[in-house]
Amino acid sequence: MISETAAVPGVARKDRDYAAEQRRWEERALTRALAGGERKESFTTGSGIEVQPLYGPAQLEDHDAAAAEGFPGEPPFTRGIQATMYRGRLWSIRQYAGYGTARDANERFRFLLANGQKGLSVAFDLPTQMGLDSDDPRAAGEVGQVGVAIDSVADMEDLFAEIPLDAVSTSMTINAPAPVLVAMYIVAAERQGVAGDAVMGTAQNDVLKEYVARGTYIYPPRASLRLAADLIAHCARHVPRFNAISLSGYHIREAGSTAPQEMAFAVANACEYVAAVVGRGIAVDNFAPKLSWIFNTHTDFFEEIAKYRALRRLWARVMGERFGATDPRSLMLRTHTQTGGSTLTAQQPENNIVRAAIQALAAALGGVQSMALSCYDEALSIPTEKAQRIAVRTQQIVGEEIGVTNTVDPLGGSYFVEWLTDELERRAIALLEQVDKRGGAVACIESGWMQEQIQEEAYRAELAVVSGEKVVVGVNHHTETEEPQPPVIFRTDDRAANEQLERLRAHRERRDQPAALSTLERLHAAAAGDGELMPAILDAVRADATLGEICGTLRDVFGEYQPPTTI
Repeated sequence: MISETAAVPGVARKDRDYAAEQRRWEERALTRALAGGERKESFTTGSGIEVQPLYGPAQLEDHDAAAAEGFPGEPPFTRGIQATMYRGRLWSIRQYAGYGTARDANERFRFLLANGQKGLSVAFDLPTQMGLDSDDPRAAGEVGQVGVAIDSVADMEDLFAEIPLDAVSTSMTINAPAPVLVAMYIVAAERQGVAGDAVMGTAQNDVLKEYVARGTYIYPPRASLRLAADLIAHCARHVPRFNAISLSGYHIREAGSTAPQEMAFAVANACEYVAAVVGRGIAVDNFAPKLSWIFNTHTDFFEEIAKYRALRRLWARVMGERFGATDPRSLMLRTHTQTGGSTLTAQQPENNIVRAAIQALAAALGGVQSMALSCYDEALSIPTEKAQRIAVRTQQIVGEEIGVTNTVDPLGGSYFVEWLTDELERRAIALLEQVDKRGGAVACIESGWMQEQIQEEAYRAELAVVSGEKVVVGVNHHTETEEPQPPVIFRTDDRAANEQLERLRAHRERRDQPAALSTLERLHAAAAGDGELMPAILDAVRADATLGEICGTLRDVFGEYQPPTTI
């Protein structure tokens, strides 16, 4: 019988210096192997981080596992924010949906709930995202196209008809007009008989990233920061089960950033919000436990897993050291993820099913709390019901069939994953320090510096695809395909837009016009002062003022944002 410490060639005894043994192997075997050449000149992650042929203890000699990794459910939460993670419950499946009128979207929501989805994630059309009513000339051709059109609290009531707002949690991807949409959600709940302290949900409300990524901003950054902080403060006091902000790295990544930039710039924006709310007299531990996040899961498998581990550790450090948070819940980074929309291809779109599945697996191994998969046909249109069903089933297969949820942080302790976790955190901290030296996130947005950093990386990544350095299957490699079949594309039609315009006209006719105008006048006065704005916004919503009227009133006071001309 051979003992476990027997001198078998290539097997180290337990008490050997494994790091030294690794170096001897590199000298003995690796150098000779590399002399024969490799299939690529260099191996890097999607963010350009060089990857070595082998990782072992030599790469982790300065890594203090007890301090850096800890244990699940305890700071710094590297290994997960709950002690049992998915052994206790799976992540929430939350497919992104919404189109046409509120009644159209309500039908899709009830379809998703019937197919096993536990929460909702609302996509709003572009006019709603820009704070415009559907009959605004600037909304022409866009009403109900990429999301649901919401003009008034009546639309919000129809959107959630037969969906109890104290039983179903809703995530709303809305930013510049978030205080108005959340006010409509709260009032719609009131009209269902649901009190504010029972309302569940999340609003994205991270408008700072709009200036560097998506572009659906309205007001200048500092006015937007004021509104976002007002909503967070209001929910902390009156709607305690509602997550008033979902801090976003997602769109920063979609705009072309690297993973370290996604981490650093999202955290820098978050620091602005936290400081603003603390400045309103609310103790950090009274609202920080309700902060939530959304990040992007791209296709570089190990980088994405390591990113989530590094993000949790980084956020725990920032909240404890910078803001003095002591409640462990304030140190937790609770995140939703959407798989990478920008990784989808219009060519050979069925390949996107595989991409989303791999990204979902990375997100699960990274320890996220909820997930939505970008559907395979989204490079062509908003998704069909078939595509959304496949996305839900993909998550269910990952969660229930393949065993990755049986243990917590199954890749923890991997030499490569631990090294990459440390490296991503190191790079993100270096970027965060640069933001701080330039005066913080708002100053970096106003100067255009943050936008420039992302644009440079987006350009580099695009050149890599064009040159073939970065392989995209079906686009620049392996482009042979069968005779193309016309894809089934979901399209909205003029009916939805026409119906919405008629609903808006009827809504204005039946409301108490003087009462609505009076609340808008009071909102104007409040915005011109320095008090909190949510009470005035809620009054306007209850008086049936429309989204465009409320945001237009705020535009009159704050003005509209004009990007810096130096970018």
